[in-house]
Amino acid sequence: MDLLSILIIALGLSMDSFAVCIGRGMCRQHFYAWRAFKIALVFGLFQALMPLAGYALSIGFSEWIQQFDHWLAFIILVVLGIKMIYECLLPAKEDSCPDCSCRETVSIDWRKVITLAFATSIDAAATGLIFASYPGTILQAAGVIGVICFLFSFGGMFLGFRLGKKINFCLEAVGGIILIGIGLKILLEHLL
Repeated sequence: MDLLSILIIALGLSMDSFAVCIGRGMCRQHFYAWRAFKIALVFGLFQALMPLAGYALSIGFSEWIQQFDHWLAFIILVVLGIKMIYECLLPAKEDSCPDCSCRETVSIDWRKVITLAFATSIDAAATGLIFASYPGTILQAAGVIGVICFLFSFGGMFLGFRLGKKINFCLEAVGGIILIGIGLKILLEHLL
């Protein structure tokens, strides 16, 4: 898999974290860069480790997967993309900021951060299965995915803080469209 495809997958996977971090930033009255850095680091680490976990699970049956890996990649990415788009279409909850960090403490609720980081990185574990057919790229892919997610998470918290309630656009839909596009690209490359 080429670097451009890995970058595009990383961008698509980072949209969940980006959207969550925008939400976290919207609740803040002050932006603390060191606090945002630590939270973004956790999101990036989870996003980098989950493809490795998915890849490790798939190693045992990689020869079997290679027969239809392009279909598997297509189905996984399309399903994840549709899920992301569907979640954007769901009506928003009325509580704009329930149980969030509006209390303006500098301390971090690590349990909540880890839960959110894990939840937003489950998609990355599924994409780890795709890399079973590209064994030489998994470490590069995990690194790129982690760095992109870190940057998007940090940027999301900053944008959420700066823009506050002014934005009303579901960025997860963009990520979903990107993942569907990559799935189509992989399928067409193998079929043609």
